[in-house]
Amino acid sequence: MSAGIAFAREAEAVADALARYFDGLHHSDVSLLAQVFHPQAHYFSASDGHLLHLDMTQYFPIVAARPSPASQGHARTDRIVSLELAGPVTALAKVTCSIPPKAFIDLLTLVKLDGQWRIVSKVFHHQPMGAT
Repeated sequence: MSAGIAFAREAEAVADALARYFDGLHHSDVSLLAQVFHPQAHYFSASDGHLLHLDMTQYFPIVAARPSPASQGHARTDRIVSLELAGPVTALAKVTCSIPPKAFIDLLTLVKLDGQWRIVSKVFHHQPMGAT
């Protein structure tokens, strides 16, 4: 298999994992998010002026408790901005999405374990939707 074909195959597999990530956020579906986040993943932001750091046992209940954007009729804005494969089992994705009233820019680090791409870290910034 050529390097180009291998890259394309892995990029598609990462994009599939990111699609589940976007679906999980849009529907506040923790079971989907658990498929794509590694159980030991970490979640970080400093958008509110202090470091927010959660593990998945802290993050998933927050997602489960919030009304989903889908249930409120909000349009999806998710998009893969960039995707970089740093090797056969390491990737970095920059993505955008919104959970009204906030717009998010996420930097997601993924690793491939047991044939599956999983997010091991999420570092993000949020701002009010429509802000530049």
